[in-house]
Amino acid sequence: MANSPELNRPGISDGLRRLLDQRAERRAESKTQTAVLNHRGHRHVVRVANLSESGAMIAFTGDLAEGDALSLQLLDRGEVTAQVRWVRNGRVGVSFAGFADPPTDG
Repeated sequence: MANSPELNRPGISDGLRRLLDQRAERRAESKTQTAVLNHRGHRHVVRVANLSESGAMIAFTGDLAEGDALSLQLLDRGEVTAQVRWVRNGRVGVSFAGFADPPTDG
């Protein structure tokens, strides 16, 4: 929803767009964690700015666009498949593929 064309229309403020594109769960902020990003057969060492169960924000100035598929090799999770959700000023937001709410009992 957050990346729909409706939110890219003029008149939608950056603040509203950011609010709708936020992950709900808590994030672990990091200034020193790194990961290896694999995109189109090229590997890049990137800094992980924050990390949650469903996604991450990384520092990367390479050629990525919303919707691109990639993988991240994370120290605490191993390799995860992800999709680019947004790209802004050398920062990239990714959501992890296959993330789902935990099953409920009943």
